Amino acid sequence: MDKKNVFKKVIKISLCVILSLVLIVVGYLGYVIFSYNRIADNQTVTPVKNGLDTSLSVNKGYTAVIQNLGFGAYTQDFTFFMDGGTQSWAESKESVKSCINQGADTVSGFNPDFILFQEVDFDSTRSYHINQREILEKRFNTYSSAFAVNYHSAFLAYPFTQPHGASNSGILTLSKFNISASKRRSLPISESFSKFLDLDRCYSVSRIPVENGKELVLYNVHLSAYGGSDEIRTAQMTMLFNDMKAEYEKGNYTVCGGDFNHDFTGDSTQKLNGGQKVDFGWAQPFPEALLPECITRCTDYESLVPTCRNCDIPYKKGNFTIIVDGFLVSENVETVKVQNIGTEFIYSDHNPVVLEFSLKP
Repeated sequence: MDKKNVFKKVIKISLCVILSLVLIVVGYLGYVIFSYNRIADNQTVTPVKNGLDTSLSVNKGYTAVIQNLGFGAYTQDFTFFMDGGTQSWAESKESVKSCINQGADTVSGFNPDFILFQEVDFDSTRSYHINQREILEKRFNTYSSAFAVNYHSAFLAYPFTQPHGASNSGILTLSKFNISASKRRSLPISESFSKFLDLDRCYSVSRIPVENGKELVLYNVHLSAYGGSDEIRTAQMTMLFNDMKAEYEKGNYTVCGGDFNHDFTGDSTQKLNGGQKVDFGWAQPFPEALLPECITRCTDYESLVPTCRNCDIPYKKGNFTIIVDGFLVSENVETVKVQNIGTEFIYSDHNPVVLEFSLKP
């Protein structure tokens, strides 16, 4: 075969390879775009009623705990690719189960009346398709429960060495008292390409009867981190605050807890990191000015125990930490105590927060 024919053959093979790669990329982008769909707003969530079939009492103490479980991946050594780290999956099935059970152990130790979990995976590549909701509902089998899908995505083919895959995750609300009704509210998200990384943000609204004919309305929240903008952050907060205000004006009691993905105190970024202003994009100050007068932010200002770490590097003391988890309550709820619990991030990138409260007459 002469050189001219060899050259033509090389060109033909190269063009075929390039065309194949282009078709693969175009096909994948088409799959991601056409598989995109958002869950409808105001979706009814059917609660599992394993709790006490009695009403709450006024002037009686109750305890609520929030815990973002980080889909069972975040041991102290885990670093996440979307935070600047290297990993996209949990270490192993055994590690996922261990982290979820350790989180359940910690929360159970406070004997809470109400539990608000975030980042509870089911059928996700990143957590080996382990049904974490099932693990937790079995563990707290005397609690009423309500589960809302907060994140579901098409197969993410990045990082190339270990594709993140398809993700399905949600927020789980547990109550010792039967939840009479629950609803899933879809939050505003970006309409740009980043929406494919922010499916399907929501908060859940769960109702528990009170002896005086009113209701305790529990909000479980996990707001956007990646793909957010000032406009989206403001829209999400405004929607949540207006919802809580409307319930309060009806005479109901409102307690909201979860992962706000904001600097919850407004200054924990500086106070926990040697006065430095560290900008990771998502760690914006909590928009205190947007809060209605009837809603109060509850946080552990005194101890300044962090509730979250950035996962660009393995955890050790001195790394970047922040307070992003906390509670909001309406003014007819008496806050007795709020405490951030230090766990050294052994099972999650978030620490739990405990709220002791009572309902005013």
